[in-house]
This record gives sequence, structure tokens and C-alpha cells, in this order.
Amino acid sequence: MFLGELISLFVAISWTATALFAEIGSKRMGSLPFNTIRMTMSLMFLVVTLWLVMGVPYPRYADGGTWTWLLLSGVVGYVIGDYCLMQGYIHIGSRFGQLFMTLSAPTAALTGLLFLGEHLRPTAILGMIITLSGIALSILSKNDDSQKHGIKFKLPAKGIFYAAMAGICQGFGLVLSKVGLKHYDTALTALGISQDTVFDGAVFQLPVSVSISFASTTIRAYIGLVGFFLALVIFNKDGLEQLRHAVSDRKAMWCVLASTIFGPFIGVSASLLATQFTSAGIAQTLFALTPILIIAPAAILFHQKVTIREVIGAVVSVGGVCLFFV
Repeated sequence: MFLGELISLFVAISWTATALFAEIGSKRMGSLPFNTIRMTMSLMFLVVTLWLVMGVPYPRYADGGTWTWLLLSGVVGYVIGDYCLMQGYIHIGSRFGQLFMTLSAPTAALTGLLFLGEHLRPTAILGMIITLSGIALSILSKNDDSQKHGIKFKLPAKGIFYAAMAGICQGFGLVLSKVGLKHYDTALTALGISQDTVFDGAVFQLPVSVSISFASTTIRAYIGLVGFFLALVIFNKDGLEQLRHAVSDRKAMWCVLASTIFGPFIGVSASLLATQFTSAGIAQTLFALTPILIIAPAAILFHQKVTIREVIGAVVSVGGVCLFFV
């Protein structure tokens, strides 16, 4: 009873742990080395997972259209999005970084309207307004300078930009992934493979509808790894040296490993499992609790002062996200 809801709550806790470990790791080794190493670990986990659920270590039956859209999704969601997220963690911390990730819901709603023709419900529009209001409540304050009136940002503008871009890219990348999954479904249907089919040779007998989610994530991870590595060596003269130094930092490497396990591996896997036992709307609503769950551990671990205004802002923002799934 309530198994799906409990799993969904576990996912939110898992993603909270991912954000905390990612903040520590990215601050120690830099966002590009961190993401390059994390994507390498993620790809290793995903390849093994594919072998277990598909019987082969590669995305089975994915056609050209599937690869094209999912690779594009990986560029937007992983390469640009994760880079911006780690930069956001460096400048404003994981607590505020996760708050800005609530922007992914309104972004997905708007881009879904443009790319998939999805209907934008009145509750979604209200959700956008509430989500943005919650973020504004958390990051804006009155100007203390008596010579100046109005409001000001409590956070560095650079951190706000990176964190906002991360949330936007995640939402846009999600929609591009949905387009890729539609192509994947079409390719499988053309081969006479139904959504309830179980792949030959699979260790875990999961239906195709679940297996192709792992396959799609793997395709995105391929371009993520390539993109981060190229960015590391192109935009940094000593990129390889940074990578070697990062690997030698044992504490940072443990943070990378923990962030990978709790995020792309356990988090994603559990999120797929949760939707098998409860509705997608309930699952997504509970997933969205991360910006609230992260407040206490971030305050304790990083000795951050948390105001009532910021807590209310996070709750309001998450409440806005929940309206997208009503």
C-alpha cells in the first residue's frame, strides 16, 4: 500500500543527496572535470543496466530519428544543463540551485506546446505564475541602501543566470527526450514489438516501455560524455591536467561516485519504478520536493543561514510545480 508514493519520496531524497554531493565535488574540482568524470561513471552504470534489461549493452532497435532527437536532448539537458547546474552550485550553492530547477516544469510545458502540440491547461499557467513567484520571494529583498529604492538580488547574478539556465535546459531537454521516445516507439512498432514485450536475453524481465527509458538515457549519456570532454580540452589549455588532478582528489571522487549513484543510477531507476505503482502526476509531485528537502541538510553541512522568507519561497515554488500535474 502506497508503495509508489514511498518510492517517489525516496527519489526526492536521492536527488537531494545528489545535489549535496555535487556541490561539494564541483567546488573541489570544477564543473567540467566533475561532469566529465560523473558522465563516465553514469555511462558505465547505464551500459550494465541495458545489458540486464535489454540483453545487450547498447540501445536495441533505436533508429536514426531516435538517436538524432535523443542526442540533441543530451546536448541541451546534459552538456549545457548540467554544466550550468554545477556552475550554479559553485556560485549560489545546491539549495538555491535546486530551487531554480523548478523552472523545468514551466519550460517543459511551453516547449511541449511548441514541439508536441500539448495542451496548456489553465492550472499549468497558474503553476508557472506561482513557481516564478516562489523563486522571486526567495531571492529578492528590499534594498538596504537608503539612497536607493526598490528591490535587489540576494544572490550573485552569475549564479542566478547559471541556475536558471539549468532549470530551463532540463525542461527543454525533457521535451526533446519525449520526441526521441516517440521515434523509438515508432521504430519498435514497425518491427512488430509491443510495449509489453520483454527483450530476449534480458536478466530482468521488464516490459519494453520501461527498458527503452534506460536506453534513451544511455544515448543522452553518450553525447553528454563527449560534450563535456571536448569542452574540457577545448576551453581549458590544461584541461587534461585538471582531469588528472581531479581524479587524484579522493574526497572529490567519492562525491562524484555518490552523486552518480544517487542521481543517474538509483534516482532515475527508482523514478521509473515509482510510475509503475502510482500515477505519473503523484510521482512527479513528490519528485519535486527536493528544493524543500534540501534546505535543512544544506544549512547544516554548509553552515548556511536560512530565512523564513526563503523557506516559504521554496514551498510556494514547489506548490506551483505540483499544479502542472493536477
